[in-house]
Amino acid sequence: MLYSYWRSSCSHRVRIALNLKGLEYEYKAVNLVKGEQFSPDFEKLNPSKFVPVLVDEGAVIADSFAIILYLEEKYPQHPLLPRDLLKKTINYQVANIVFSGIQPLQNLNVLNYIEELSNADKRLEWARHHVETGFEALEKLLERHAGKYATGDEIFLADVFLAPQLYAGAFRFNIDMGRYPILARLMSAYDEIPAFQAARPEVQPDCPPSA
Repeated sequence: MLYSYWRSSCSHRVRIALNLKGLEYEYKAVNLVKGEQFSPDFEKLNPSKFVPVLVDEGAVIADSFAIILYLEEKYPQHPLLPRDLLKKTINYQVANIVFSGIQPLQNLNVLNYIEELSNADKRLEWARHHVETGFEALEKLLERHAGKYATGDEIFLADVFLAPQLYAGAFRFNIDMGRYPILARLMSAYDEIPAFQAARPEVQPDCPPSA
């Protein structure tokens, strides 16, 4: 069972990983806007009160990076990490730019706090600044490594982390992707892959009709 929220980029990346590995799962929606992540039952699953959480044969794993590494170890089909050491390292580097340098700064809790301190315009300005800073770093890094996908012609961990972040940048924060030709090309490539298509926010069961 995957505890997920339709627009959460952390949940989005886990859905991609599950789909790539061909793993069926039950979707359990957690409405972050309504604060369902703060319920006592959910806190038992993840004391940090964030999605996603994966429950797999009695194991409870929170945090998207931990979940994906768990899936990689337990379900070896469609490996998400290449054998080549340098390529593996670049995959970790890309994933960490997203995981540590972009996504936490656009997190709903952070944006709500920024708005409390200032206003809605500052909230968007904050998010766009940090997303664009991260995209600039990714664009420069991938100049040396991208092929059809982020680190060559196969889908790996970097792609699993990139796709949701590119989606959020383009559609949630209205980033001009024309400024990042490599990232824009990758985003188009991901749109053609069924495992990525099925993980998109707008096709999740808890996506509101107005989204």
